[in-house]
Formats: sequence, structure tokens, C-alpha cells
Amino acid sequence: MEPLRVLELYSGIGGMHFALKGCGVPAQVVAAVDINTTANHIYKHNFPSTPMWSKSIEGIPLEDFNKLSIDMILMSPPCQPFTRLGLKRDVVDQRTKSFLYVLDLLPKLSPPPRYILLENVKGFEESCARNQLVKTLNECGYHFKEIMVSPTSVGIPNSRLRYFLMAKRSEEGFSTETHSQILEAFPLHMDLDVSEQPTVLTPFQPEGQVLYKLETPEEVQRKQKQNSDPSIRQIQDFLDPDLDLDMDQYLLPPKTLLRYANILDIVWPSCRRSICFTKGYGRYVEGTGSVLQSSSEAEVEQVYQGLEELSEEQRLRRLHTLRLRYFSPREVANIMGFPQSFAFPEDVPVKQRYKVLGNSLNVEVVCKLLQILLSQHTVL
Repeated sequence: MEPLRVLELYSGIGGMHFALKGCGVPAQVVAAVDINTTANHIYKHNFPSTPMWSKSIEGIPLEDFNKLSIDMILMSPPCQPFTRLGLKRDVVDQRTKSFLYVLDLLPKLSPPPRYILLENVKGFEESCARNQLVKTLNECGYHFKEIMVSPTSVGIPNSRLRYFLMAKRSEEGFSTETHSQILEAFPLHMDLDVSEQPTVLTPFQPEGQVLYKLETPEEVQRKQKQNSDPSIRQIQDFLDPDLDLDMDQYLLPPKTLLRYANILDIVWPSCRRSICFTKGYGRYVEGTGSVLQSSSEAEVEQVYQGLEELSEEQRLRRLHTLRLRYFSPREVANIMGFPQSFAFPEDVPVKQRYKVLGNSLNVEVVCKLLQILLSQHTVL
């Protein structure tokens, strides 16, 4: 079997490439395209032999793409036009321009790619860009399946719900049925490594429960359910064993502790959950990712009990007992499914490492989707 010739658009730090390597199908990335110089530097460090096109996609003529003889396109277009925190300008956002150019090129590619995998944020599924994508795929003779899935589906303790679309050309011999329903789990007929069986959870008992910080009873219940799911691995499985020597650089500074104590999402090594790590992790606090309690000698509930009634000095002394720290970039990469072979060039600063990871995707989720897409027994 000849290796699939793969075009990786919006290649970032190579998450799609690592997933492709891990899915067990012979493939070669014939070109990776991105305009982010830091991401390209990291990509090249990990895949030195892959041709890197450091240029805007809409500036690449059709002839250059046709010369590649592409079997598959992997892409993760800019998400800002579709995020819930953004303006949701959709197709009128300039950052969507390159994606619309890709859709314009798709019917003209020769030979047409047999497979397409696209990733984006929750919100893309309601966009005009998605509607245009589906229209183009139907016109070009593709069958496709859409899915909203989070890393918890593959046993990773991290909430990062994302939209994915898998498409195959109809001549590949698959069903003529077109799926418009967006799935919320992997297809049940696939042989998944992680159990899909429902988990029996411990009932939530609000009476006597200490509701610390600004959490609602519903938030506490949700976190308890996540931590009770044995199909999800524990945070400790993703921690860097070599970090003890250099942990202090990741400890939350006193000003951050005092100002944001009530909105920190705190996890500990035995937890089976964490919130989505964004590009602002390490610079901003609210909603950018969880922080780790690295001290086993203190209880979060006890530390927060009556905390607001204390003086600033007393509050800080009590919060310090938790030894709260950011996850290191290596640990965030672990949680996002990157293999141990993934590495940053030494000249990339920590804040830039967090930023490019926040813009990336979960490698294990994409790996599972590629296995589904490329399986000869999958009907899309």
C-alpha cells in the first residue's frame, strides 16, 4: 500500500501530524502550511524533513496544490470567528478568508483528495462557514460525518469540546446516505480502547458540603461526577516526574493568589478532570485552564473556609499551604495527547509554549478519528 499523501493546512505545532503518525496508517505529510512563525519553528523542530510552507493559504495558487497529488487534507482553520467569547463574525471575519479559499479550491483539485478531516471550536457547527463547507462537500461527491467530542471520550482528564468533520469521496465505496446529524460520541461500532459503558456515579450530597470559592452546587456536582468516572485517567498520569527540581517557577505568584483565589479551578493529582487550556494560560487566570494543588498536606475546603474574613497576610499564608502551581508546558502537552517525542526548541519562551498549545488540538482524539475515517469498514 502506497503511503497516503497528506496536506496539513493551519499546521500549528503539528498536532494533526502526530495524530497521523499514531493512527497506524502509512502516510506522508507532503506539505505543512501555516503563517505563525513560532508554531512553524516548533513544527520544524519536530518534523525537520516535512516541507514547510510559511505563507498564507490564499496566496498559494491551485497549480502548487495540484503538484502535490494530495490524498488527504487535514485542517484546523482559525477558530476566533466562531468562538463564544469572540464577535462571531463568521464568514465576514478576515480570518475566515483562507478557509473560504480552500472551499473554492476543493472542486478544482486534481486529483481530488479522498479524505478530509477538519477541526474547530464549538460554535462552528452553527456557522455559515460550516454550511458552506457542507454544501461544497455535497457538490464534490463526499460523504461526511460530524461529531462534537472532548478528550474525556478517550480517557483523558480534560474538557476540550471540539467540532470535527470526517469526509470521504463517494467512489471509495461507502454508503450513499448523507449524515446531517452531529454526533456527540464516537460511533459505537468502532473498537475503542476506552469503555463506552455508562458509569455508575456516587450521588451528590449537598448537605454538609463546603461550597468554597464562588462555585454553585451544580458546579460542585459536575466536578464530583467527573472525578468519579473510572474510565478517565487521573491527572497524576500526565505529570512531569522531573518537575520537582524546578517547580517554583510555576507556582502562582502572591498577587494572583490574592486577586483570583475565588475563581481558580483547582485540581490535584488524583482528579479525573481539568478545564480547557487556552492560549492565555500562564498569563491570565479566569477560564484559561486548571491549576494544580501540589501539596498533599492541605485540604482545599479547609483552606477556603472563612478565607474572606482573614487579613491579606493571613489569606496569603493559608493559600500558600496548597502550593498551587500552573501545569508546565510539558504537562499541558501530555494532557493534550502529544507523545513524549514532542519537544520544544530551547529558545521558545514558556509563555509562547502555552500560547501555541492553547491553539492546538488533542492528538489522541484526532488519532481516534483518523482511525475511523481511514478504516475500510467505516460507512460515512
